[in-house]
Amino acid sequence: MPTETNNIMGVKIKAKRNRTLMIEDSENKFFESMVGCKNNIKNHFCDDIILNDDLFDCIDLIPNEYFNLIIIDPPYNLSKDFHGKKFSSMKSEDYEDYLRSWFGKVCDKLKANGSLYMCGDWKCSASMQRVIEERLTILNRITWQREKGRGAKNNWKNSMEDIWFAVKNPKDYYFNVDAVKMKRKVLAPYRVDGKPKDWEETGMGNFRTTHPSNFWDDLSIPFWSMPENTDHPTQKPEKLYAKLILASSKPGDRIFDPFVGSGTSAVVAKKLGRHYCGVEINQEYCLWAAKRLHLADAHPSIQGYQDGVFWERNSKPAKMINDECLPLKP
Repeated sequence: MPTETNNIMGVKIKAKRNRTLMIEDSENKFFESMVGCKNNIKNHFCDDIILNDDLFDCIDLIPNEYFNLIIIDPPYNLSKDFHGKKFSSMKSEDYEDYLRSWFGKVCDKLKANGSLYMCGDWKCSASMQRVIEERLTILNRITWQREKGRGAKNNWKNSMEDIWFAVKNPKDYYFNVDAVKMKRKVLAPYRVDGKPKDWEETGMGNFRTTHPSNFWDDLSIPFWSMPENTDHPTQKPEKLYAKLILASSKPGDRIFDPFVGSGTSAVVAKKLGRHYCGVEINQEYCLWAAKRLHLADAHPSIQGYQDGVFWERNSKPAKMINDECLPLKP
């Protein structure tokens, strides 16, 4: 289905079902007022802020050992146009130098018992591993299914990405596996004395609550009919970040994202009762983040997460009405 129904005088008109976030000219001043810069934190750092700055210009103003969790989704080693801010691919050793130019200072912001996640793809994942291990202890590599696009003609379709999970102290860090359990459909239900064993029978199907693994195949990339969608070219799903935040932080903890983009980490942190700080050089992305944070007050739901568990893709027993999750009637 097309994402717009008409084009009048060069202006795209969205289709009725297209819910991609947009900011009207009349909203600019309001959301600009919600975005800060390094001048706002020179004398006193504050929580719950989106900074429209170059990371290199403001990182020294952010206090060290302040955050319980850091989530990083930096530019991958690909040539990409982030709405006028262009990043060019480079040799692996040069990309590693780029990572080192800021990673050490970002690590300084992490508490002694804090955790860090860094997102990457097949081309830059090995470089990220090498750089992360220079400062932190890697505990795992999460691989998640990024099912989007029609694929390539001369190569295998790229449908996987990695997330490196690392900590400062492998003997002292927070991890709550009970907060990120999954509801999976039971295809071959096993019974003992006629009763379900380790699964439950419901009017919407048979489900088992399980512990999560390091392979995630239950995520949907934001697209035009989802209210969380923006025009950011590499936006991560709210559901993905909800897993990281729930597993590796407590309510009231502080979360830092040095490449916050359209604000997904900050929005999810707010929805889950955590504090956030994000840095983003692109002003337009900061405004998108501000609007999403504003909308989160009225619409705190996270698609695919309900009743304290994560549901498999396309299996959650709920429907969306005005962006809120409501259970279906049996």
